[in-house]
Amino acid sequence: MTQQNLVNAFGGESMAHMRYRHFAYTAEREGFTNVARLFRAIAHAEFIHAGDHYRELKHLEEGIVANSMGAFAIGDTLKNIGLGIAGETFEINEMYPVYIQTAKFQKEDGAVRTFEWALNTEKQHKKLYEKAEEAVKEGNDVNVDSIQVCEVCGYTLEGEIPEECPICGAKKDKFTSFE
Repeated sequence: MTQQNLVNAFGGESMAHMRYRHFAYTAEREGFTNVARLFRAIAHAEFIHAGDHYRELKHLEEGIVANSMGAFAIGDTLKNIGLGIAGETFEINEMYPVYIQTAKFQKEDGAVRTFEWALNTEKQHKKLYEKAEEAVKEGNDVNVDSIQVCEVCGYTLEGEIPEECPICGAKKDKFTSFE
């Protein structure tokens, strides 16, 4: 089951990466440059999550189809932020908690680690999207500082780069800034 969950998580994070990149284009066209930057930063974090899950599949010997949950709709920036919040909420409340418990039961420590990294990061994504949603509802771009993404686990935060990632312990030089 953990192997299938890793494949599904890889598929879901891959789709989130692409969706958020497309959402960034929409935000840019609508004049929400900071929201676009936020979408790009979080898209990058989702790319990192997908890679972390993928690397845990090194022992995969047969092909498996991913059953990934992806929220699809074409909308304006406000609608796209709402889709982002819905996706992150699903991962926080439903997907990753089940995947973590299954991986623990099956003693798949690497999968537990990558699922926990993603879960803790998705909580940050949801908060950032909620901040953006408030601004866009008022017709404003979100006021965000530099956005930092850990290249090891995808942890995402606004502001200065920490000396050490609070999720995976990576050092300051492992962060990418989205200015």
